[in-house]
Amino acid sequence: MKTLLASTLILTSTSLYAHDACDVELEGGIKIDSSAIEFSQDKQPVYQILDNNRLVVNGKTLELTASQQSLVAEYASSIRNVIPEVKSIAIEGIDLALDGVNLAFDELLGAGNSVGADLSLQLTALRDEVQERFDTRQGFYVDEEGFSGEAFFGEEFEQRIESAVEKAVKDSMGSLLIAVGQQMLFSGDAQAFETKMENFGTMIETEMEARGAALEVKADQLCSSVVEIDKLEEALKAQVSELEAINILKVKHQTTNAI
Repeated sequence: MKTLLASTLILTSTSLYAHDACDVELEGGIKIDSSAIEFSQDKQPVYQILDNNRLVVNGKTLELTASQQSLVAEYASSIRNVIPEVKSIAIEGIDLALDGVNLAFDELLGAGNSVGADLSLQLTALRDEVQERFDTRQGFYVDEEGFSGEAFFGEEFEQRIESAVEKAVKDSMGSLLIAVGQQMLFSGDAQAFETKMENFGTMIETEMEARGAALEVKADQLCSSVVEIDKLEEALKAQVSELEAINILKVKHQTTNAI
């Protein structure tokens, strides 16, 4: 039972990260707000882009050529433009998880059950957290540890959802056992009940993977955007000598087989 429920959530919210994966390494921090992008290493600022066009290195505004100015503006805009992409994927992934929760618990406990409602509240809270964190009007910071000190994607993101599922299953084990017992009693056939649950699991997997296909495409597009940002960083380092020894972002696009 626990495996079925956990698998449902993992399929609906994290499987897209197992297909087209971005290997992103940050060698420093990036702080973004409405007027500035600040890059730091060892927690110390190394350069800033102000108002998307002024490049400030070690507190000094650099005089730039037209080519350099254009590159700085493109680099800053690309960084800002990727934020909504990341936010959209995170929120849509959680929305898929919410749909999976409702499908799974409604099948086992009936529509409007408290277990599914409680778990939905936890996932909705995570969704709201993502909404708040990815708001450049308030500003946010990302470094080697992830967004604002917490990684929203990859293993930690998956673990947060798995923990919510495990807690919900543990807290509701009595209700689940009663529901399973009733369904087995009404079916009169343990093998028939097992087959029903297997078919249900297959149905969820098929439906969620189909609905998640669009998210996988978005995830791949996001990786391409981050790769382009990395290229722009390298181009900027090549044109501005003050930045040539600074490398904040490293990206590899690695395609792997689905789990």
